[in-house]
Amino acid sequence: MSRSGADLALLLLAGFRTLADRATAELSERGYEDVRSVHDFALHSILSGADSVSELARRMSVTRQAAAKTVATLEERTYVARRPDPADGRRTRLHVTERGLALLRQGEAIFDEMRGRWEEQVGAASLATVEEALRSLVGDHAIRLDSPGWIARGPDV
Repeated sequence: MSRSGADLALLLLAGFRTLADRATAELSERGYEDVRSVHDFALHSILSGADSVSELARRMSVTRQAAAKTVATLEERTYVARRPDPADGRRTRLHVTERGLALLRQGEAIFDEMRGRWEEQVGAASLATVEEALRSLVGDHAIRLDSPGWIARGPDV
């Protein structure tokens, strides 16, 4: 049976969505019911140096207004806070709070658990083959977590 390139793209997208949706549901069960995928990308961006709304907008390929809305949501939920800039008292810098770091650790643990379940379902060798094939096609660092671009534009902001 011949498959098209579009079939492959949709299958890869479905794999991503399955993992992301299950991780979001699992985070909710673990007490993080207010988290969306875009929040994870924003937190990773802030951790990697996007310490202002403007820089966060640039890294996430969204408008400044969308980034400000995401930051406001993350501040309200105490995942992010602002601190005065020691070099410029007129500026504030974004930083991920301990609660935000705990959320990221939980998310990483959940993805590890889901990977383990997939490994049990299809076998360690099969999953390793899929991972190696994807690495060979897209490289080890094909996507930076601090610059998702298209995914940040969704309704989850």
